Amino acid sequence: MRRIPVHPAPPPPAAAPPLKGRGTGWSLAHRFSQDERLAFDDGWGTLDQAVLEQALPPATQVLEEQVKTILARNDSPDIGFDLSINPYRGCEHGCIYCYARPTHSYLNLSPGLDFETRIVAKVNAAQRLREAFSGRSYEPKLLNIGSATDAYQPAERRLGITRQVIEVCREFRHPFSLITKSAGVERDLDLIAPMAADRLAAVYVSITTLDPALARVMEPRAAAPERRLRTIARLASAGIPVGVSVSPVIPFLNEPELERILEAAREAGAGSAFSIVIRLPWEVNPLFQHWLAQHFPDRAARVMARIREMRGGADNSSRFGERMTGSGTWAQLLRQRLHKASARLGLQRERVELDLGQFRRRGDPPAADDPQRSLF
Repeated sequence: MRRIPVHPAPPPPAAAPPLKGRGTGWSLAHRFSQDERLAFDDGWGTLDQAVLEQALPPATQVLEEQVKTILARNDSPDIGFDLSINPYRGCEHGCIYCYARPTHSYLNLSPGLDFETRIVAKVNAAQRLREAFSGRSYEPKLLNIGSATDAYQPAERRLGITRQVIEVCREFRHPFSLITKSAGVERDLDLIAPMAADRLAAVYVSITTLDPALARVMEPRAAAPERRLRTIARLASAGIPVGVSVSPVIPFLNEPELERILEAAREAGAGSAFSIVIRLPWEVNPLFQHWLAQHFPDRAARVMARIREMRGGADNSSRFGERMTGSGTWAQLLRQRLHKASARLGLQRERVELDLGQFRRRGDPPAADDPQRSLF
């Protein structure tokens, strides 16, 4: 078996300031990198030019991709869905803690700045999904949209890939859930609400904090907390089952707000809730610690000490059954707080049950309870 060398992450540039509107300004080398680049003065002003370029705000590039498949299968026992669709790779929201950042390594791009500035759009996603659903061997399973990206990040306004995917789900009456931090999901109420009425759709809105100042540095291009609460209200008023995800929980940052976030979400109309403890896989670890030292130097050591306490002394744990919740006394206390607050507020802890039995391919006979059955 060929072994791919894993290089330790180089230290971040000491003088690299935070970039306004970005989660990180660090173009961290990914774990598969074979080359190292060092700046040097060649006598032609190259170094001066590089400094000027670095001072410019990095623009977002959207790269279009024709994919071969769109459905990703999940065999992890601690994730509540079987299939996922991610219409984009990378995410312009720039959440520093995002566990999906390391996926940019497979594209030979940095999980740091590249993850939030070089977005890959899967422009033929709907076509590939229609082909998958049309296959005679396909059996409907629990499907989630946006598990490793935000399906309603800014590029969606122009490209509409997520809307096309939902249209295919409607066409085949395939149920789905989706999770987002964006108010953009409101655009597709005309598709989602009728499907939700038939138990074919549910939406989860991620709210990590009610503090706009914290949100601005932690997830700089996502919707403001108050705007997400309004999105929950709009979804609920349209009859869509909506839950809140208080994830990730970060000790001493957003952790003290856990109950307040649940209360605000319940008041807005959320009917269910869950949370996940912060995870620091691969390159997320140095990126998060660098960000923590930049923005919260007074408590960075305490935050990391508590994270390690919940991860058996390590910065991260990938063990099933623990990676989402953590382990130890403090992780137990967090779970108890979530469960007690949810029970007090009447928030369900179980996912919304969707009806897989309504799935139909072209040419399939209508279901027995289909009102259009009499037409055939």
